[in-house]
Amino acid sequence: MKIYITGISGFLSINLVRYLLAQGYEDISGIDLVDFTYPERDQITFLQGDIRDREAVKRSMQGADIVIHTAAALPLYTPEEIYSTDVEGTRILFEQALEYGVKRFIHISSTAVYGVPDHHPLYETDKMIGVGPYGEAKVKAEEICHEFRDKGMCVPVLRPKSFVGPERLGVFAIFYEWASEGRHFPMIGSGNNRYQLLDVEDLCRAIHACITLDADAVNDTFNIGAARYTTMKQDYQAVLDAAGFGKRIIPFPVGPVILALKVLEAMKLSPLYPWIYETASKDSFVSIEKAQKVLGFDPQYSNQEAMLRNYQWYLENKDGFTEGEGVTHRVPWKQQALKLFKVFF
Repeated sequence: MKIYITGISGFLSINLVRYLLAQGYEDISGIDLVDFTYPERDQITFLQGDIRDREAVKRSMQGADIVIHTAAALPLYTPEEIYSTDVEGTRILFEQALEYGVKRFIHISSTAVYGVPDHHPLYETDKMIGVGPYGEAKVKAEEICHEFRDKGMCVPVLRPKSFVGPERLGVFAIFYEWASEGRHFPMIGSGNNRYQLLDVEDLCRAIHACITLDADAVNDTFNIGAARYTTMKQDYQAVLDAAGFGKRIIPFPVGPVILALKVLEAMKLSPLYPWIYETASKDSFVSIEKAQKVLGFDPQYSNQEAMLRNYQWYLENKDGFTEGEGVTHRVPWKQQALKLFKVFF
């Protein structure tokens, strides 16, 4: 069985490559704009290219039995890049997969399709109201999934919560850096909201289920998230406790913080985009009952365990990090003005 992964150089995909190799899969290929620089380079077939390039997709997807579509332009990309990658790129992939007779096309979506919800937990049948260019593009990408499912393709769609684990940096690297330096950490709001996360290894298990289970069963849409989580304050405090400096999460009033971040964003000095800071103080969790029942999904890691696993990886590798441009999960995001406030924590 040949497995083809888009965005194969990303945080999710390198974990997926390692998971699949451990499961005995030997024919793995993929495409990514970014070079694949991991030790597993000689165990896969890689093309550095763009999913918006039809010829690159045609060349790199040839012979694939399973397509796993993880590639996406994240919220800090421009609206034009997000649309062309997440919508137009997705259509190009589907059209090529249909032409090649690909058996299954597993699409990694996002709970961002639910927008800012007014109830919890969220179910797969809830309305999709994407907020901002990224959320809207994810909704449109799922519409393309339905279009090709109607053409007879098997198209499992997974909607994961924010996931962490080895190789995850991005915005989490800011928190881990402060923790490792023995600092308190500011939180938007009281932190008493429940904010479900997900360990990347558990997401890999869900993807594997979509590869191996009966096609009729997996040809559907599934929320994927941790089964065990407490409040945001408690889950993040677990990392500060593990750091061993006796530091704690410091709550801040929501209104003034969001106003300050909006001003900093206008000045291009904020390390966070609106989706993060506008939802950080709110409940955010989905029902995983459908995935548990149909996929046999049994997440092994709680929020705290997932974050601690990610933090330990950060400590073991931090000497090799440099701040990136703040658009992918592979590099630590620039802290911008947040660095100036370190002295107070």
